[in-house]
Formats: sequence, structure tokens, C-alpha cells
Amino acid sequence: MRFTEDSISSPEQAENSAEILIPARRRMNTTDRKRQILDRAIQFFAKYGIEAQLRNLSKELGVTHTLLYHYFPTKEALIQEVYKEVFESRWKPEWEALLDDHNLTPEEKFNAFYLDYTKTVLTYDFVRILIFSGLSDQSISDRFFELLRSRLLPRLIRETRKYCNRPVEPKPTERELEFLMGLHGGIFYIGMRRWIYGQAIYAPSIPNSEQEIIRDRVESYLHSAKTLFA
Repeated sequence: MRFTEDSISSPEQAENSAEILIPARRRMNTTDRKRQILDRAIQFFAKYGIEAQLRNLSKELGVTHTLLYHYFPTKEALIQEVYKEVFESRWKPEWEALLDDHNLTPEEKFNAFYLDYTKTVLTYDFVRILIFSGLSDQSISDRFFELLRSRLLPRLIRETRKYCNRPVEPKPTERELEFLMGLHGGIFYIGMRRWIYGQAIYAPSIPNSEQEIIRDRVESYLHSAKTLFA
């Protein structure tokens, strides 16, 4: 039914017609449109991979290819923004402060860090985009692993040495780094099982299962390190 001024004869009828008429669609401003494209791009790359065609993203957004390139001139520019949003923005300086805290034991630091780290990064978009990047051009995975190597792994090696009562000053050895990556990769595998393979890692009815898994792996790593590097 279509309403016109002539068909509305009373205030009551005008009020009723206002409820039926669909308001005009509000034009999205530049900031909101760019935010919408970035949010949808994160979902898109997490589902289809980094090598997916942007014309398909345009179709999902309901915008022209030209408009998409107006906000992100190249696919690489869009991927860089995805990296900043999904990876850099989730990096917490508090993790470094936690690992540098002299009032905590190495075991307390490891547990506190990995419990918070997994809650922050083991998400659908983080895990899948990282894996897809590793399978394509490595542009995202290389940057993220460099972040780990420069700001995280040396601190975890230092705390491992403290736990083993060893000197903390020498540069981490390849053997130490590979042993640590066994722990780090094992914890990341929790996210892979969930978001890549679609496999449950524990019964949903059991509370705090993931936290117990992480604590078990940390304890196993530290005790094994004390034996291995004694």
C-alpha cells in the first residue's frame, strides 16, 4: 500500500502511516564505510584465505569494485590494515611487563601470560588468517613471527633459564628456541584444532578445561627444561 498526502485525512491516520512507511536509507559516511569494509574483509579472509579475489568481497559488501579500491587502493593495502587490526592491535604491552616483573616466579609468569595470550589470540579470525597467510605469501605470518622473536621469545627463554637456575645473559640458542616453540606451538594448536579442523579439544561440560591444559603444558615444559638444560 502506498500513502500520499491526499490519502491521509487525520492526525491519527498520519501517525499510523509513519509506522508503515520505510525511512530512507541513511548514506554511510567515509569513516563508517571504511570500517565496514575492513570488518567484512577480516571475516572474508578468515573464511576464504588471503588469496581470495576482492571482487567477491565487493559482492558480499554490495559495493562496486571501484568503491572498494577508493578506500583501499591495493589488495596489499587492505591486507596491511587487516594485519594491524587482527594482530598488532591485540598485542598487549602488559605481557612484556608481566614477564619482566621481578615479584613473580617464572612459573607464575608463564601461566599468567599463556592464559591471557590464548584468550586474546586463539580466535577464529586470528588463527585462520595466520594459517592462510603461511600458505600463501607469508606477508602476515612473517611479520607476526618477527614480533614474537623480538619481543616475546627472549623473555620466555630468560624466565626458563631462571627456573633452571642458569645464567640469563647469553643469547638464546637455537636449541632453547626450538624447545620453547614446542610449548608455544602446542598451545597454538588448541586454536588450530578448533578453528581449522573443527575438532573439540575437551568436553564443553567440563569447566576450566582449557586453563588446565595450558597449566599442564607449562609445567611439563619447565620441568623438562630443567632436566634437558641442567
